Amino acid sequence: MQLTAKAVADYLHGDVAGDENVVVRTVARIEQGTPGSVCFLANPKYEPYLYTTRASIVLINRSFELRQPTSCTLIRVDNAYESVAALLELFDTMQLFDRKGRSWRARISWRARLGKAVWVGAGAYIARDARIGNHTKIFPQVYIGEHVTIGDHCIIYPGVKIYHGCVIGNHCTIHANAVIGSDGFGFAPAADGSYRKIPQTGRVVLEDEVEIGANTVIDRATIDATVVRKGVKIDNLVQIAHNVEIGENTVIAALSGIAGSTKIGRQCMFGGQVGVAGHIAVADGTRAGAQTGISASVKEPNQLLSGSPAINYYDYFKAFAIFRKLPQLKRQLDDLTKN
Repeated sequence: MQLTAKAVADYLHGDVAGDENVVVRTVARIEQGTPGSVCFLANPKYEPYLYTTRASIVLINRSFELRQPTSCTLIRVDNAYESVAALLELFDTMQLFDRKGRSWRARISWRARLGKAVWVGAGAYIARDARIGNHTKIFPQVYIGEHVTIGDHCIIYPGVKIYHGCVIGNHCTIHANAVIGSDGFGFAPAADGSYRKIPQTGRVVLEDEVEIGANTVIDRATIDATVVRKGVKIDNLVQIAHNVEIGENTVIAALSGIAGSTKIGRQCMFGGQVGVAGHIAVADGTRAGAQTGISASVKEPNQLLSGSPAINYYDYFKAFAIFRKLPQLKRQLDDLTKN
């Protein structure tokens, strides 16, 4: 895949200074630029590399003033750092979505329906009555169960397992070895002390533009659906239990866990290793620091929480400052009692 300077500038709404027909094929750091690469300058301490780089194109801020001539083509943009992120996304997307067709080593039921420009990698399995949308990419070793629906422009990375009946929206990304639709953890205690499994008859629904990290597990509902709303981003190694609902544009960092039947609001932000108890509700805009334990419903929106059980973030650190002094205070108390 290759782009001209003019194409890059048009995509980034920038202005070309130099050869607009020069071609680039990759993105590189400015100190490692080579012919055919595009670099960027956002941090002033890297300015000397601008005058020595062998890169074909360098993105710079519109306000940047050159101290000496350069041999490369420059593209002036509003924000070079944001622009290179957009360019990386473009390169990644174009390389990925150039893939089409089906590997002869994939197993696809004759009753499955695949849309236009779908790619299915080697060892993938697509069961009967599955529906795959246009331009979706199914990487090797993916399992897609019966009656699964996957929308347009999705990316399903290697080793993902999507159990029967689950629904994936448009523009979703599911990273390697994630499991969507495994049984919820439901067992009824029996009189003899054993546990009887409760059938998990629901499904998982991921709405549009959801991203699921590697090795994350989202359990199917006991009845109805576990729902992840539009724009949610979930990191690696996260556990979402049965009948959970996660509101739009919420982000959840790695190693977090949400117990069954809990409702998470919109625009929430959870740090790493956050734990949320079951059968509670968390208000819109809640932000929980790393290792926060939310054991009761959060009713007031836009709170900043920390600690376990969770309390106000600032109160938590005031209390922690006191906690750190407890050994010293204990010694002082002992000295006073001795006297």
